[in-house]
Amino acid sequence: MPDIRIHRDHSLGLAKARKIAWKWAEEAERKFDMECTVIEGELSDTVEFTRTGCTGRLIVAPDHFEVDAKLGFLLGAFSHTIQAEIEKNLDELLAGSAAKKPAKKK
Repeated sequence: MPDIRIHRDHSLGLAKARKIAWKWAEEAERKFDMECTVIEGELSDTVEFTRTGCTGRLIVAPDHFEVDAKLGFLLGAFSHTIQAEIEKNLDELLAGSAAKKPAKKK
């Protein structure tokens, strides 16, 4: 089975990273018919996701996101496309959070 592994560093802290992870999970459920479960922890959270032919998890830490997914035989043929779409979605969410930072006071 092909694996997808994605790592993205950030400096958001856990509270803001959680918000992005929730948004990511909502989009995965809506766009890809995934079933997502969020397991909150003290130091990090885990978003487990599944659908026919795919299982995985998103680790949400104060300083990084880590996506690990296993694709079944049929989806394995599209692993590069699927990985690119996950990366794009996560990068857009991270870029959006950076754009929302308030301006520094002088």
